[in-house]
Amino acid sequence: MTNLKKLNQSILLVLIAACITFSTSCTKDSPPLPDPDPVTNTITDIVVAGNDFSTLEAAVLKAELETTLAGDGPFTVFAPDNDAFVASGITSLANLSKSDLETILLYHTIGTKIPAANVPAGPNAKVITASGDSVFVTSNTNGVFINGVQVTTADVDADNGVIHIINRVLIPPSGNTVETAIASGLDSLVKAVTTATTAMGGDPNLASTLSTAELTVFAPTNAAFTQLLTILNLNDINDIPINTLLDVLRYHVVANRAFSSDLANGSLPMLANGNSTINLTNGTNGGPTITGTNNAGNLSNITATNIVTRNGVVHLIDRVLLP
Repeated sequence: MTNLKKLNQSILLVLIAACITFSTSCTKDSPPLPDPDPVTNTITDIVVAGNDFSTLEAAVLKAELETTLAGDGPFTVFAPDNDAFVASGITSLANLSKSDLETILLYHTIGTKIPAANVPAGPNAKVITASGDSVFVTSNTNGVFINGVQVTTADVDADNGVIHIINRVLIPPSGNTVETAIASGLDSLVKAVTTATTAMGGDPNLASTLSTAELTVFAPTNAAFTQLLTILNLNDINDIPINTLLDVLRYHVVANRAFSSDLANGSLPMLANGNSTINLTNGTNGGPTITGTNNAGNLSNITATNIVTRNGVVHLIDRVLLP
């Protein structure tokens, strides 16, 4: 009995050893299981994780672009932070539709990776966005700019591209310069252009030129024209002599695009009737001003900048410039 018992124990030990060897062999030959939740750092991930991007995140979700911005790319996104939305007057997304937000966000997106060091010097190099519209980028000693808006933090690297943080929201153009003036409620300016185009002795090409030529317009507000009529002791824009009206309107136009980032202290050549004077810091709350030759030193505050049109850019001013 003793010998039989020993034999059975020996057989059991051999079987156990074989099982251990087989198990070890299977473990060694089997490939490792894939990570079920790989960590990613896409543009969508960065926007979702960023404390300063809550408004942008809400916009991306409402526009249903989170999957797009998590895709392969590569993308360059000029990303407005929360303060940029507020500074641009966008305090709520409620009045913006999914389609509106999709257009706006794709206007901030370029379908290639462009680090800050590779931004064209320009000035205002034309780049096509994912929305199909053009933006204009510049790199100079003052930094990187897109449509005159400054990049405050560059080169936030992502798996599928790069983010540059900007301090304003970029609004796509809705029309040419005249159409933009109409949509912006600049009724007095539109009336002045219409009168100067259609009145006897006017320039029949003025409205067409403003709608098609590449230019910058310093556009007086309605209140600015009211102030001018008071100074001239007139009741209506139609009462302004046509030659005077033409001279004044042409004095508000600059050849080519001149975003706020292109303006500098000193003389600014106008399209007609000489130069105006720019000062970047002597206006209300330290803002920029422009002054006409015959404004008797009365500054015009530049109250809004970089309104992009199909054929140029508009800056709003609070006093009519006099050549």
